[in-house]
Amino acid sequence: MATPKGFAQAIIVITTISAAVMELVDTSIINVALNDMSGSLGVNIEDISWVITAYAIANVVIIPLTGFLAEYFGRKNYYIASMIIFTLASYMCGQSTSLPEIIVWRFIQGIGGGALLSTSQAILFEAFEPKDRGKAAGLFGMGIVLGPTLGPTIGGYIMEHFSWPLIFLVNIPIGILATILAFIFIDKKEGEGANKSNIKIDYVGIGLLMVGVSCLQFVLERGETEDWFSSESIRMCSMVAAFSIGLFIWQELKVKQPAVNIRLLSNRNLSVTTIFTFVAGFGLYTSVFVYPVLAQRVLGFTPYETGLTLLAPTLFGVVIMPVMGILLSKGVPPLPFIAAGFSLFVIYSFMNSRVSLDVGKSDFFWLFVIRALGIAMSQLPLINQAVAGLHPKDYATGIGLNNMTRQLGGAFGIAVANNYVARQYSQHRSDLVSGMQNAPAAVNGIAQNIMGKTGDIENIANTKALTILNGSVERQSYYLAYLDTFRLIGLFFLCVLPLLFFLRVKKKTPQELAMAMKAAAESH
Repeated sequence: MATPKGFAQAIIVITTISAAVMELVDTSIINVALNDMSGSLGVNIEDISWVITAYAIANVVIIPLTGFLAEYFGRKNYYIASMIIFTLASYMCGQSTSLPEIIVWRFIQGIGGGALLSTSQAILFEAFEPKDRGKAAGLFGMGIVLGPTLGPTIGGYIMEHFSWPLIFLVNIPIGILATILAFIFIDKKEGEGANKSNIKIDYVGIGLLMVGVSCLQFVLERGETEDWFSSESIRMCSMVAAFSIGLFIWQELKVKQPAVNIRLLSNRNLSVTTIFTFVAGFGLYTSVFVYPVLAQRVLGFTPYETGLTLLAPTLFGVVIMPVMGILLSKGVPPLPFIAAGFSLFVIYSFMNSRVSLDVGKSDFFWLFVIRALGIAMSQLPLINQAVAGLHPKDYATGIGLNNMTRQLGGAFGIAVANNYVARQYSQHRSDLVSGMQNAPAAVNGIAQNIMGKTGDIENIANTKALTILNGSVERQSYYLAYLDTFRLIGLFFLCVLPLLFFLRVKKKTPQELAMAMKAAAESH
């Protein structure tokens, strides 16, 4: 298949990056709408986070299967079908009126979106000659950095001027246009979808993966709320998760054509890299989940203000990404970049854990610059490092495992953050209340002030005073809990840094680098 030139190449670049950014925006656009959605659907903030988790679980399940599905159905057909699924599910999310309904459609949206991201990158890479694929990696990396952070800004604007269903409905015109452009301008690969008879579908492995990951995620999400193993549902799901994941590993080691070739994890370099990727996913998704809730619930920012504080600093990472792609394509070792990126995320997390209650929006600017640089300096190098020591024929599978781990880290991180915030909030509230020896005097003072200003009778003024004092305690408790969560993120990054000594770098030829980048595209 000839490499497209000129206008056709530009259209493919715009289409694939737009589709990928649209998918990535949806991983975070919902974060600034959680408070409004929880009120509209009549659930608490912990329950509404399942809307994020369902999307992440679907991504975890579909990403390692994308290469197989694209080969089975034909890449162009699969790409267009993914966009249609994503667009239709977006519409249904916007029409949902209950928590179970929107969770189901978010899962379906994640199935389309996970495949959309993977296939977009593969198509983009094939639009460039091998020598120019470093540029393609950089262009796509810009979308990886910009997408998750652009989400809160768009979501914030929508929440300030409209209502939460529109955060899903905005995908519809973009999805329709991208589908039409893909149909017209993207060519089929030679022999695409012609080898169905030679492909055996590992139905058992796919089913066990879905059941195991879903049950594990339920345990992580609901464990704190349901008092862990004192709950029958938690005990049952824990057993099902352990049994399913154990059987999944056995199944994938046994069959000749596994859904996920986990045999490659016997390679020390790949197995250690997946640990780094898991933590990178943990930090990337958890920080974008925790900050908007902190900014709105505690600091009083509007959704749009929250998004803007994230957007401007991210442009630093967008600028760095193409540079990273070019450097890595020229054979620059990835390990120094990984070390620098993780160190920057440690600095960002611990600095964020020390912000004061009277912090202003502009005070977050340099914090998020550090975060953006940390992400930009670690994402592409981790993909590159994942294939160091692998045979070229195993690149796609190795990177697929690595990227599945990143999504799993994000889903795990959101679940852990929810539980940790709830636990730390309870602890801080208990500590603050037990330390308020002069609470009656404080209530009386506030009540006297209210009566002087409003003329309320004593009972009403006392009730208002208690409400004010309780609100103050609640705000302080959540504030401390969120700071603790940022500290926890920093500890995760700090603890894995010594594992850099177990990684090695194999010098690659230009041909191997081109193959690695192509494999990254096809398995992302």
